[in-house]
Amino acid sequence: MPEGSQQLTFGLFLKFWRGVHNISQEELAHRVDSSPRHISRLENGSSRPSESILEDIAQALELGERDRNHLRISGGYSPQQKKINFHAAELKWLRKAMTLTLRAMDPYPATLTDSASNILMVNRGWVGFYQKIISAERLNQVTNHFDFLFSHHGAGPIMSGWEDTVSVILMSLQQAVILSQATEEMAMLERFLQHPNVPEDWKQRAAKLEPMASFRVKVDFEGALKRFYSVSQTVGALGPTAYVSEPKLTISTLYPEDDDLDLSPLLQRELSHPLLYY
Repeated sequence: MPEGSQQLTFGLFLKFWRGVHNISQEELAHRVDSSPRHISRLENGSSRPSESILEDIAQALELGERDRNHLRISGGYSPQQKKINFHAAELKWLRKAMTLTLRAMDPYPATLTDSASNILMVNRGWVGFYQKIISAERLNQVTNHFDFLFSHHGAGPIMSGWEDTVSVILMSLQQAVILSQATEEMAMLERFLQHPNVPEDWKQRAAKLEPMASFRVKVDFEGALKRFYSVSQTVGALGPTAYVSEPKLTISTLYPEDDDLDLSPLLQRELSHPLLYY
């Protein structure tokens, strides 16, 4: 976005929120220890907001986290999100909704993950699918979706031909780290880069590819390589900051490319896993 357009967008947000709270430029200037002239310049796009005055304005206008992040993005700053505990009592309704969603996806293997790819829930299809390949004991220890996909001790050995997909995932994480400078994301990226499945030229591969919400993988299933679609769906807030809103949840599902491949037998036995809640 051109610099002028970005400044104008910030000015539109600023004018909108002043109108919501019926605050004049003079009153806002007083509240943030600035001048009416500077507030006017911010609104008409002739001046770029510093991060400190942007935060002062957000506080003066009593903006919530969502709207403060809209203001930050319009001013050219990265959003800041507080982590939310998915297991907190007040999110019981969300956990129920996610359980019903995963259950509806059976027999197709599905996981629910957070912004750090930690697995929060799995469905019966996921447990049945991977228990045919990996011991139940090892599967019960799986806690991170990307770790599981990358690792030679997880799903790595049964998947093939997905070097480009790994590269795109890593590039997305790398750029998220540059944007957020979040310690948890940095540690996660460094951990993934240590996996032997990562191509040496992952940066160059990813630079030629656009990230997609789905990709094709080959999986060694019942002694033969089968093609599957891996599809990701984001569960987030509405609006421009949906991609960073917490809790940022993703549902990842495997669908067989072959319509005749019936996965329903995977469910016809006793299945258990620490993250299976139904």
